[in-house]
Amino acid sequence: HFPASAARSVELSASSAGMGSTAAVCQFAWLGQLGYTHGLRLQRALVLARQVGRIPDTLLLLEHPPVFTLGKRREEAERNIIAGSDAIRAMGATIEECDRGGDVTYHGPGQLVAYPIVHVSDLPQRGVRKYVEALEDVMIEAAGAYGLVASGRRAEETGAWIGNRKLGAVGVRVSKRISSHGIALNVCTDLRAFGLIVPCGLKDRGVTSIAAELGLEGLPVAPTAEEAARKVQHIFGDIYERRMVEVEGEGILSLLSAAAADTDDIE
Repeated sequence: HFPASAARSVELSASSAGMGSTAAVCQFAWLGQLGYTHGLRLQRALVLARQVGRIPDTLLLLEHPPVFTLGKRREEAERNIIAGSDAIRAMGATIEECDRGGDVTYHGPGQLVAYPIVHVSDLPQRGVRKYVEALEDVMIEAAGAYGLVASGRRAEETGAWIGNRKLGAVGVRVSKRISSHGIALNVCTDLRAFGLIVPCGLKDRGVTSIAAELGLEGLPVAPTAEEAARKVQHIFGDIYERRMVEVEGEGILSLLSAAAADTDDIE
């Protein structure tokens, strides 16, 4: 875990959480490995809490167990699963639907997933497009922290790229100006899983990881998702001009049950 000394209460005051806050706080937590459907429920609870100003901007940092997720382009996404159900079950993976934009992608151990629950109207990057481009920048700078040169801003091909190899994906949802979902950065991911799909519906493109680019794939000295999370939270704060405040993962998870009572279809 991140150092406990930096931990703060999850529920900061409404004055700190609201729009126009001079504090510009963004709380963050490393949650370790979290089931995908559990992650969806947690995001929904946090979005609702952020909409009513009960929490400040929040960045969730975690890994998922093996899962293939289908975005809003459902029919296209299903066609881009090229493996049979037996192959997917054999690797211990599931297939889940979600409400983010995009096609099909893979999440699994060794991949850093970052879910920003932020008020996009309060960010220096105005508008959803600028917000997404800045998420690309977060991954590009994270790659740079490992000595790698990545790029973004590719038409119809969002994400972070090294040549024609995709290093990280972006898929977001914005409801009442509050974002959810986010980025998935391949740190030491088992890239073989991507061979079962057409990632993000992009044919003739490869997939890579930080470990693969460094020649450390499968080695004990390969960087980990938790290590990368430390870098990403700093970069996120710099790019979005937020003061990053660590909170305990247990506190974040406790909001799930607390918010569930008043979450019925507020969008």
